[in-house]
Amino acid sequence: MQQRSTSSAWVRGVSNTLAAQGLDVASLFAEAGLSLASLDDPEHRWPTDQVSSLWCIAVERSGNPGVALANPHLARPAHYGVVGYAMMSSPDLMTGLGRLIRYLRIVSDAALISLEPHKEGHWVRLDLVRGERAVPRQRFEYGLLTLLTFCRWMLGHWLRPISASFAFPPPPDDAPYAEAFGCPLIFDASFNAFLVAETDLTTILPTAIPQLEDVHDQLAGLALRKLEKPTMTRRAQEAITRRLQDGSPRRAQIASDLALSDHTFQRRLNEEGTSFTVLVEETRKELAQRHLGEKEISFSEIAYLLGYSDQSAFFRACTRWFDESPSERRRRLTLS
Repeated sequence: MQQRSTSSAWVRGVSNTLAAQGLDVASLFAEAGLSLASLDDPEHRWPTDQVSSLWCIAVERSGNPGVALANPHLARPAHYGVVGYAMMSSPDLMTGLGRLIRYLRIVSDAALISLEPHKEGHWVRLDLVRGERAVPRQRFEYGLLTLLTFCRWMLGHWLRPISASFAFPPPPDDAPYAEAFGCPLIFDASFNAFLVAETDLTTILPTAIPQLEDVHDQLAGLALRKLEKPTMTRRAQEAITRRLQDGSPRRAQIASDLALSDHTFQRRLNEEGTSFTVLVEETRKELAQRHLGEKEISFSEIAYLLGYSDQSAFFRACTRWFDESPSERRRRLTLS
């Protein structure tokens, strides 16, 4: 069975939600077999079966089956990482949700979001792929509420769904649901979703930034392509990233880091349709794109982080990659 995974940005949101209720998050993570320290690694992927375990343990420890509905009015844009930026810069809510659907694998490859037409608008439907264990209802509740609060935040007003449906029995107390979703509730339904009116879907987003729409779309596309890379390519780029600050890495050095012979390493890359030289170039380009979007990092620091001996080499590379100087690229990435 395929091992499904979820991003650190999303799991960090889960951690914050549990901590806000006074739960011992470190203990919960340990019991679920998860490393709390990995939350600091934005590239870490979390097995969704263990995330399901985390929710089940949280319910047991708290004695509250509605634990996923805590802080129902807290906007959660950070939970979507780079996908959130692509959604925010979209012209309207429908376009933003379309981008979420397109790039959802970055957030989780165990989730499926779809827009299903209805005479009054569209259902925003959430499906979760089960692994070795059943998906607890809290993951559906948290996923729908997180998306709804993000939509409200992007719209800049209280989005009230026409209704919300849940594919499980009604809870003993549905008051937390009513407060969180603010609309009529349907339980024992055939799917988990909330229904949004057409007027809300076509509303212009106050967060829309036309100048950044293409940039954020490209960043999300880059993150998706990176996630979809073959295993050896991805591992090699991670090793290259760790070595870049020491200068241009050597192939034999990276092969050693991966516990492979140089010959085997080269053969595995060839099998995946790439080469070590191409990977170093792609890794530098991806890191440059990320660091240029962080105003506090100087160009000389970026040159160092990318393994260039001098700043001029970084400037030439930036022009080659983006057809722009570092300052021009930063201006586009940080425009607000």
